[in-house]
Amino acid sequence: MQGFIMASRQILRRLIPVVTSSVRCHHCLRVPQPFLSHQSHVTRVTTSPVRSLAASAKFQCINIQDDDDFQQRVLDSKTPVVVDFHATWCGPCKVLAPRLESLIAGKEGKVILAKVDIDNNAELAMRFGVTSVPTVVGIRNGQSQGKFIGLQEDDIIDSFVERLIN
Repeated sequence: MQGFIMASRQILRRLIPVVTSSVRCHHCLRVPQPFLSHQSHVTRVTTSPVRSLAASAKFQCINIQDDDDFQQRVLDSKTPVVVDFHATWCGPCKVLAPRLESLIAGKEGKVILAKVDIDNNAELAMRFGVTSVPTVVGIRNGQSQGKFIGLQEDDIIDSFVERLIN
């Protein structure tokens, strides 16, 4: 069974084209792997067959590593940031993540998506009052502009992001 799973992953990696556009990690100068096994500290600017190149060319999804990283990449950001507090074991988080990515990719660089794993950043999650996951917080100019908890309809998420941008 294990061999079948490994073979399936290799086939998927060959069949699913993923374009990464000049996203070298400035810390280690390694080129990140495609989305099936990406480096968590690298800002991903990816496109897939589902998304058009025009809509996602400026899409930024960053994975927050610690408090200093959050301060630098989210709170000090000139661009509004949607922060997705999630956990790897959370089923609803796995459903929400691609919906958020798709919606934010359509905003053409007007907003950034930051992902925070609450198991690795518990203090950060507590600071933002995260009591359940997924929790999504909008941050503009270093200040929280609102949040929602749990799965929401796409139109609610879109209006949340639009309010953050405008």
